[in-house]
Amino acid sequence: MNRIIEITDFLAPELDVYARLSEVQLLNREFPEKGLFIAESPKVIERALDGGYEPVSFLMEKKHIEDEGKHILARTKDVPVFCAEFDVLTQLTGFKLTRGMLCAMRRKRLPTVKEICENKSRIVILDKVMNPTNVGAIIRSAAALGMDAVLLTPGCSDPLYRRAARVSMGTVFQIEWTFLPDDSLDEIKSMEFKTVAMALKDNSLSISDQRLIAEKKLAVVMGTEGDGLSDKTIYECDFTVKIPMYHGVDSLNVAAASAVAFYQLAHKQNKQED
Repeated sequence: MNRIIEITDFLAPELDVYARLSEVQLLNREFPEKGLFIAESPKVIERALDGGYEPVSFLMEKKHIEDEGKHILARTKDVPVFCAEFDVLTQLTGFKLTRGMLCAMRRKRLPTVKEICENKSRIVILDKVMNPTNVGAIIRSAAALGMDAVLLTPGCSDPLYRRAARVSMGTVFQIEWTFLPDDSLDEIKSMEFKTVAMALKDNSLSISDQRLIAEKKLAVVMGTEGDGLSDKTIYECDFTVKIPMYHGVDSLNVAAASAVAFYQLAHKQNKQED
């Protein structure tokens, strides 16, 4: 049985993780293996549990104990469940933005880049994509459209940040990902990946170019919001590719562009293999 604990003291230290600690504090950069993250909504929490993440505690509306949360709580024995009515919970920072249920979970050891890339043919590299909404949306597209893994440079938002995980609809727990130790592409190239810079350059290949489809191992590199990829990164990539634009539109949001790129470069590859 779970321990149901009705909230009577908003300053209880057990609630700090939900109300008073920032995402960066939860991450615990000094000791990542001791870090936590917050999973929000029953769907995201369930996918995190399916991915092997360990719950520390729950925070939820009373009504969901025997409603949306019942099935999840049945999977997690002896985990504290902090609860109250919705009007009371809205006094806790941010709770009114949720779908009635939060779960504090332990982070897992991140795999190495080599572990991630082994036996993969299509990977994504995000270079300084700082907006957690975009990171979550890109990961969702990568999972849905046939990419094998996602790598992030140190400047990227963490995929386990609450908003990123929520926007991804929990797919951050379904597709492999990890952080690159730096911005270099050398390690990726050493594993025989051809690198594809997504950039609005005149000397680019079309995204439908058959040379891209024919490559056995592709790493699709996408840059930060606004500025895109640096000239240095573009120069270091094997190919530069752009998505054709019409009606005077000069660019797409990086998350929208990712869906187009993944559909073309991953989906078509899978179709050839079928």
